[in-house]
This record gives sequence, structure tokens and C-alpha cells, in this order.
Amino acid sequence: MAIGPKASDIPLIRRTLAVYKVSSVLTGTFLIGLVVMMITRYGFDRDIELNGPSGFLALSPVDTLTGVNVSIFLLAVHGWLYVLYLGCDFVLWRVAYRGMHPQPFLKFLWIAMGGIIPFLSFFFERQVPREVEAIIARIEQPAGPASSGPAPTSQEASA
Repeated sequence: MAIGPKASDIPLIRRTLAVYKVSSVLTGTFLIGLVVMMITRYGFDRDIELNGPSGFLALSPVDTLTGVNVSIFLLAVHGWLYVLYLGCDFVLWRVAYRGMHPQPFLKFLWIAMGGIIPFLSFFFERQVPREVEAIIARIEQPAGPASSGPAPTSQEASA
């Protein structure tokens, strides 16, 4: 039994990779917004408020918000985007990586850190597709004709 992905897995891998790339960028962007929100909330005791008494977008004291709390929006959206990111990571690990890495589950966990550590998802958005495309290229590579012995030399071929 062959270990690793099969040729029939390639369409699933490509679809998952496309969604993964988008989710990686979105998750990373909202994670940066989440870091800004955490700094304003816990460092300055302010939340990001939309359409409040202080204007269209303002940093308002946490207990006095009357407009839309953008901080809570960032928390919720990042959480759901991370679930999508983690799902794509899992499918990629399950179909493309499993059985090919010495420690395949650690690869899954390492890529999962992209939605937790700021800017890491942008790095993975470039690295993971390269690795997966190399795996796909290995699968698509023809095995080549089976030969029964060494190729004939030019003298043997002309005789």
C-alpha cells in the first residue's frame, strides 16, 4: 500500500489549497487587527467604536460604548476565520502531508500556529502552497517506461 496522496486526491488538494490561501490572508489580517484591539483594550482601557458620540471611528473608554463595538467584531470574525483556516490546514495535512513527513501531526500543529502568531500566516501563505505544489508534481510525474536492462550503446544500435 502506497503512503501519501494519490492522483485521485489532486482535485481535493487544489481546492483546499485555494481556500487555504484566502483563509490564511484573511485570518492573518484579522489577527493583526486583533493585536491592535488587545493593545488598545488592555494597554489603554479603550475599545474601537464605530458611529459613537466621538465620531465615525474612535477609541472610547470600554464602559462607555454606545456605537458598534469593533473590538468584539474583530474577536468574532477572527475566531470564525481561524476555524476555516484550521479546517483547511487539517484537510491539507490529511490528504497531502500525512505519511510523507517524519512527524506529520507536528506539521499540522506548526501550520495551525499561523492563525495564532501574528504575521506567521502570511509566511505560511507563501510556503505551504510551494510544498503542496511540489507534492502534486511528484504525484503527477510519470513513472517512466520500465526497462529490462541498460540502454544499448550507439555501436549496438547501429548493428
